Amino acid sequence: MKRVTPGTATLCRAMHSEVLKDDPTRPVVRVGNTVRRAVGWWTPAVHRLLAGLEGIGFAESPRVLGIDEQGREELSYIDGESGGAGWAKITPDEGLRRFARLLRDYHDATRQLSIDDDARWALVDGAPKSDEVICHTDFAPWNIVWRGATPVGILDWDFAGPALPMNDVAYALDYAIPFRDDETCVRWHGFEEAPDRKRRIAIFADAYGLDSTTGLVDAVIERLRLDDLYVRRLAARNLEPQATWVRTGQVSESVDRIPWIEQNRHLLE
Repeated sequence: MKRVTPGTATLCRAMHSEVLKDDPTRPVVRVGNTVRRAVGWWTPAVHRLLAGLEGIGFAESPRVLGIDEQGREELSYIDGESGGAGWAKITPDEGLRRFARLLRDYHDATRQLSIDDDARWALVDGAPKSDEVICHTDFAPWNIVWRGATPVGILDWDFAGPALPMNDVAYALDYAIPFRDDETCVRWHGFEEAPDRKRRIAIFADAYGLDSTTGLVDAVIERLRLDDLYVRRLAARNLEPQATWVRTGQVSESVDRIPWIEQNRHLLE
């Protein structure tokens, strides 16, 4: 892995710097055409993953450029709309389909990679089992870069690691359908009226390549429970902001939404 030379460091300081994620615990900063992020114990494994994706021609992942003079990882910047803009992109049927296809394309790409058995990821260790892929684990609207109606990039790879593909599918469904009450769908998710959730689940499933929607609601519920476990696991390693969430009792947001899903299965399946 390269480190920037003193001359390059001077150039970086002279470049325009823009805060992309104003998180005091883990800020994300753009410097020129690069993105700088704090590293963690998972960084070597993630960098090998991204290098592998680059090697097979997967175009939607950032390129690893090295470690900068402040010890931050340096990735290529993917130009386009992301963050809050992502919600409106997946509201139309075609945007939802493209979102699901991108996830499937990514999963298929990871099946071509050779992953070391000693890889240390944020949440688990090792290589994927025969029925697993390297899940992104945070595949959600805010982490997709769009140019117009086309998704062109995937952001925020910190929590990638081996898991069943359904881990990502269920997480993506939770936000894309969304598994929320009508008021939240309209106020926060960009819908003009309550969405036809059954229809959107079917669109996503077909675009991803699933044979059926059977079991997807239960998969989302299980993923919400798993989110709670993930946060607690990271907090136990003193990672922020997860440690603060657990300490201040903010960790239950995911599981608190399960009763609504159970009570409204008729809207979902």
